[in-house]
Amino acid sequence: MNKYIKAPISDIDAKNLRAGDCVYITGKIYTARDAAHKRMYEALEKKELLPINMKNNIIYYMGPSPAREGRPIGSAGPTTSSRMDKYTPSLLDLGLKGMIGKGKRQKEVIESIIKNEAVYFAAVGGAGALLSKRIVKSTVIAYDDLGTEAIRELEVKDFPVIVVIDSIGNNLYENVIS
Repeated sequence: MNKYIKAPISDIDAKNLRAGDCVYITGKIYTARDAAHKRMYEALEKKELLPINMKNNIIYYMGPSPAREGRPIGSAGPTTSSRMDKYTPSLLDLGLKGMIGKGKRQKEVIESIIKNEAVYFAAVGGAGALLSKRIVKSTVIAYDDLGTEAIRELEVKDFPVIVVIDSIGNNLYENVIS
């Protein structure tokens, strides 16, 4: 079923999404990959503030290629989500409501998704050039020294994703891949 949501995502929208739903996101989402997650995790351990408020936000596991002339961003395909699994439960506990990536998640992350009534979305791997056309604006907001792994705020319009793990634990990968 096709659904259209605004980002940041509301608690109600997160609860109403189900594994297998095709979702189009419009609004502001954030990018963060391995190095940015590690840095945020270290900041939390030191009781420091994070560069973004996690409450109801969505993080896209993506590091873009350089933007071509006239475009806000280069190719913007997802990276493997499991590399962020060590850090994810802490961010979900702070109110992170959605993650976009590709691939399976560890048991602890799935349990944290359910506990925090969040959602894990998949974006189509290998389609970075097409996905970048749904990104209207890209602004580095933290960790600029990390280059492509800096945290970016993206403004997206009808960004296509699929719900893989919903807020009650339905898991598209487990239901389809046996």
